[in-house]
Amino acid sequence: MYQYKLRVKGQYMRFPRSRSDIEHLVPGGRDGRRMLWVSFTDKAGSGLWYGTSALYYTFVAGLAPHEIGLLLGVAGAVGVAGTPVAGRVADRVPLTRLLPAVHALRAAAAVGILFTGTLWLLLPIAALGSLGDRSASVLTKLYAARVAGPDRVRYQALQRTVVNIGFGIGGLAAAVALAVGTGTAYRTMLVGDALSFAGAALLVLRCAEPPSPVRVVATVATAGGEPPLSKAPATGPWRDRGYLAYTATEALLFLDDTALNVGLPLWIATATAAPHSLVALLFVLNNVLVVLFQVRLSRLGDEPRRAAASLPLLGLAFLVAGGAMAVSAVDSAGIAVVALVVAATAFTAAEIVHAAISWELSLALAPGRSQGAYLGVHGLAQSAQRSAGPVLLTSVVMAAGPLGWLGLGGALAAVSVGQRTLVRRRLDRLDALERPGAAAPQAPAVPSGTVTVSSVDYGE
Repeated sequence: MYQYKLRVKGQYMRFPRSRSDIEHLVPGGRDGRRMLWVSFTDKAGSGLWYGTSALYYTFVAGLAPHEIGLLLGVAGAVGVAGTPVAGRVADRVPLTRLLPAVHALRAAAAVGILFTGTLWLLLPIAALGSLGDRSASVLTKLYAARVAGPDRVRYQALQRTVVNIGFGIGGLAAAVALAVGTGTAYRTMLVGDALSFAGAALLVLRCAEPPSPVRVVATVATAGGEPPLSKAPATGPWRDRGYLAYTATEALLFLDDTALNVGLPLWIATATAAPHSLVALLFVLNNVLVVLFQVRLSRLGDEPRRAAASLPLLGLAFLVAGGAMAVSAVDSAGIAVVALVVAATAFTAAEIVHAAISWELSLALAPGRSQGAYLGVHGLAQSAQRSAGPVLLTSVVMAAGPLGWLGLGGALAAVSVGQRTLVRRRLDRLDALERPGAAAPQAPAVPSGTVTVSSVDYGE
């Protein structure tokens, strides 16, 4: 019988046809597979809400576009604290206890939104939900990095595929809700979102705690000799200007998320002749494309320099997306629909390419001794864009009309090229530190036969 194959990190493997095939395909063993189910459950519910949230706030809560931008901006600003706080707490509390608590907070926030209809009450509730969202994101990434080890890029690609299958299923249900167009239909999506968080929490409780790579065990072989991890000095992410500059560019490149989830729905509803039901269908298109191509294109990030070389592709995707969004403002419904499909496809291409690149570089550019702390700081990039992104999209880009989208596409293309230069310089510096004879931080002397354990301080 013909065997279908997929290519992962330069090697071909069969599509899974049995349980043993699945066990071979997914790094991290049983807990790695369980965490994929957690991601699926979480994102299936999120697909229900993301596909309807902008229109829920518009037609059910009765908020104006600038009020929606304010609500999402404030929520995102509070969510910024989620990544460093979660990173600090995760160094002291098991992930399999912390992550369920975060999912419970998200469920409570969803229920709160369901019973609230005024902006000033929605602000704190949405802020708590955003804090939970960002905390859950970084904790899930930490779990993936720990459970998958050296196979983290492949695991991340598989996880993103599962995530987008979940989003796609949720998006299909959201399409039905949008077609019905009643308050009850929108509220049902929000209830489903809350239930998905509760289910994710229960699934995490069944997972075992993975070994933590931020703990370094010194033995006779390593004491007084070469440090077991990268020679790059671990000065702490907050004092590392190069990594902070990289994180700043990441905050801009993550704008594809806000453009898809906020800008695209509001633009369709307020500036185009396209039907509102197209919103959910474009979300489904986004998720189908990610499912089809995320694993295949993960090879773009399987090595740091290859990831850097792929950044111009990201810039090209942003250019196409911005141009298509500008064209969609024409009076013709048919042309608007075609342009919006092109825009959604281009934004999705940017999402896929950036995911592969970002996951590799966020770890490869960090000193080995402090990857957990650095990953927490990198998470601030997405939190920052979720805070500033809605305000930027609604108050600047959309306010400028088609020219605003053209400007956004050009600016993000320039940032992509600029990040390539920054990353290459950083990699050259790290390579120089790794060469024989390069100065390296000295490991503290450890008496013969002694085993010590130290942990990274997330507060650096």
